[in-house]
Amino acid sequence: MRSDGRESDNVEDRRGEGDSGGGFRLPFGNFRGMSIVAILAAAGAAYFFDIDPRLVLSLFDSGSRSEVQHSAPAKPIPANDKQAKFVSVVLGDTEDVWRELFRSSGKRYSDPKLVLFRGQTPTACGKGRAAMGPFYCPADQKIYIDLSFYDEMKTRYRAPGDFAQAYVIAHEVGHHVQNLMGTMRRVRTLQQGKSEAEANALSVKLELQADCLAGVWGHHADKARKIIEGGDIEEALGAASAIGDDTLQKRAGGTVVPESFTHGSSAERVRWFKKGLESGDVQSCDTLR
Repeated sequence: MRSDGRESDNVEDRRGEGDSGGGFRLPFGNFRGMSIVAILAAAGAAYFFDIDPRLVLSLFDSGSRSEVQHSAPAKPIPANDKQAKFVSVVLGDTEDVWRELFRSSGKRYSDPKLVLFRGQTPTACGKGRAAMGPFYCPADQKIYIDLSFYDEMKTRYRAPGDFAQAYVIAHEVGHHVQNLMGTMRRVRTLQQGKSEAEANALSVKLELQADCLAGVWGHHADKARKIIEGGDIEEALGAASAIGDDTLQKRAGGTVVPESFTHGSSAERVRWFKKGLESGDVQSCDTLR
């Protein structure tokens, strides 16, 4: 993937701040009456990939709230930090694409912030930890990533490559787009009063739409700036496949339980990413129909 584009001004680098202290605590008092299955589903989502369990739980309980705990001024990324600069370029490219797509539909795109951290960091959705993988917090409209996750992609998930890394960022930006479009709120409302399996199915639809929106970004970014090189699409599809719920459950040595899926199967994730990449059409990403 070409990485010579514009760097974003919306990167917040907290990596030099050290461990912010304290373990992650779930606000059980705010989820009175919630079943243990819902709590375990949230913990599973945190373990496998992509999302703060507190955010998952908030989709079961719209009354969940937490305060913004930390905000640091942006500071320049070190000139020799190629990985961080790559992330900044990818974020900048998503900004260019989504600003134009929103503008063309008569709306204004509000850029998300991307926070680089090591180990753990406070967020408006609770304590963020590297073990959660990258995640988006709608409460502060920030994407959080510990760049060591990219090493884990190569080793644990067997999904190397720069476009695979870009796909991860684009997926999280897809959640931000969902937040701006009101889709997250819609899903949270639909989940009220549903069984755990039904609520999980709605979470899967949300994640698959974010995959599709990542594909939409790739379509328009390549059309405008020719960012995709030979092998890039295969890298992204490999990443989408590697983090499917069924693949992760098999790798963990367990039985595949579709009712517990929170992100979708490998085949589903690949299919929806390809749909967005090929069409470039946001409307084609309506997984809730």
